[in-house]
Order: sequence, then structure tokens, then C-alpha cells
Amino acid sequence: MTQHGNVESPQRSCLGCRSGKDKHLLLRFVVTPDQEVLPDLEHKLPGRGAYTCCNMHCLAKAIEQRQFKRSFKHDVTVLPAEQMVDHVRRQLFGKIIGLIGLANKSGAITGGGAMVSDALKSKRKPALVVIATDVSEPIGLKLIHAAEAHQVQHRVAVTKDEFGAILGKAPRSAIAVASGGFVVQLVKAIDRYRNFLGEV
Repeated sequence: MTQHGNVESPQRSCLGCRSGKDKHLLLRFVVTPDQEVLPDLEHKLPGRGAYTCCNMHCLAKAIEQRQFKRSFKHDVTVLPAEQMVDHVRRQLFGKIIGLIGLANKSGAITGGGAMVSDALKSKRKPALVVIATDVSEPIGLKLIHAAEAHQVQHRVAVTKDEFGAILGKAPRSAIAVASGGFVVQLVKAIDRYRNFLGEV
């Protein structure tokens, strides 16, 4: 076992690539009473778990090689690889949207490229800047350089329209998140999603 913070984290093997990793870094899957394999992204559902890397290719490989049946040691129902990959992708993406929505309701979000730039220059700097995936390259680079200049972490996730929909406003090129509990969760959710897609 390896250290995760002050707690030892158990190791598990990925059903796709067979590499061993800390359990908290992997995707967990469980079997329902109807013998259906479902993702347990929060690692909270009861029962025996099976694991893959947080990577769409490892998940697809595990399904194509019938590794879930071998892991659970009996017949189970598993979605076809393409459908399961999309199901997990939507759940991971939904986590990002949900966290941004909660942060917005708590007043922790500043939306819009100009307002984010102003926030980075203020005394009470945000703890995180999230830039839209479809923002123009000059604007995106300007926001990234501004965040780095002010030593504020940044990520790229969701589209301008999705930012607008979450905030109940017109499309936004970026958001700034004030320091607080949402930042760590949001960074983790974005990194997990991008890892799954193979973007990191």
C-alpha cells in the first residue's frame, strides 16, 4: 500500500491494462442485484468492486476482453464498450456541471472573461480559473497567462454555452472560483474527466 495523505491507500489492478494503482485513482464498478455492472464513481456503493484506470481505453479493453465476468466470478450484464464509455463520460462531466452550479449558488463564481481578468488583478484573487474549451485561442492564452502571472491555478473545461446555462446568463468564456471547498473538488472532477478522455 502507498501513502495517500496520512492514510495508506490500498492498491487495485486495472482490468484493462493490469497495472496496479492506488484505489482512489481508479474507476470502481459494482454489480447490482440484477447482475448489471454499473460505475460507482464516488466509491460508496456496497459490495465487491472491480476497477479500471480512469481512462476510456482501459475501460473499453476490460469490457471487450470480458474481464468483468472474470473479476466478479459469475455472469454479469455489461453495456457494450462504446455505451459504457459514454455513460461514464456523462457521469464524470455531470459532476463538473453540478459542482459549478453549487459554487454559483453559494456566490463563489465570477463569470466572463473581462470580470475574470479583473478578479485576478484584485486583492482577493480567485483560487481557480476555468476557461471554456471553445474560447478563441488569443482569449484563452491571455486568461491562462494572467492566471499564471498571479499564481492562480487554471483548467480548461466545458463550453461557453454550458457556462452560460449554468450561470443563467449569456455564454461566458471563463469563470473564476473563489477559495473554498469547491475548488479542490472541482479541480479533481475536471482532471478526472480529462484523464478519462485521454486529454491529460
